[in-house]
Amino acid sequence: MGDEERNLNGADFAALLDFLHETPNRLARLTEGLRVGELCLKNSEDEFSALENLCHLRDLELQGYMRRIKLLLDESDPALADFDGARVAAESDYHNQQADLALQTFKEARRENVRMLRSLSEAQLERAGTLKGVGKITLRRLAEMMREHDEGHIEDLRVLRQRLRVRDQPLSEPGALATGLMLNEE
Repeated sequence: MGDEERNLNGADFAALLDFLHETPNRLARLTEGLRVGELCLKNSEDEFSALENLCHLRDLELQGYMRRIKLLLDESDPALADFDGARVAAESDYHNQQADLALQTFKEARRENVRMLRSLSEAQLERAGTLKGVGKITLRRLAEMMREHDEGHIEDLRVLRQRLRVRDQPLSEPGALATGLMLNEE
């Protein structure tokens, strides 16, 4: 068990779960007011658009995290499949889906996963399995991985939102660039 995992007990784990519970609200704030075209804007083919981020998070929550939690609780040392987000995105035609529905579905699945994780004993949080491409993980470590993944997508959405602000800001307006770059409050 690593130092980070050892230190994540009691109040720290409760704070982690609070973060996970709050993620759908952070996503809602970062996508609020975006028009359909803006939701689908990509800065490169290698990046998700805002809509693709929402759909990916929804699918990972349902097909990845929810399944892994269940397997870790129900089986002894289960093999946990990888979630191929790029493949799922390619097969799911994310840009023809509704952002509000994707976010709502993610929110409901995330609430259920956090509720389940909050209900577990310390012994249950130490139940382990083998995640393809990662190795041995516990339920506690899975929750940490969820947070790390959330943080990456929240940052991606902040950058997308920031670029939209800069793009839409007339450069002739005093302070336009500085105003367009300020998004730290979200």
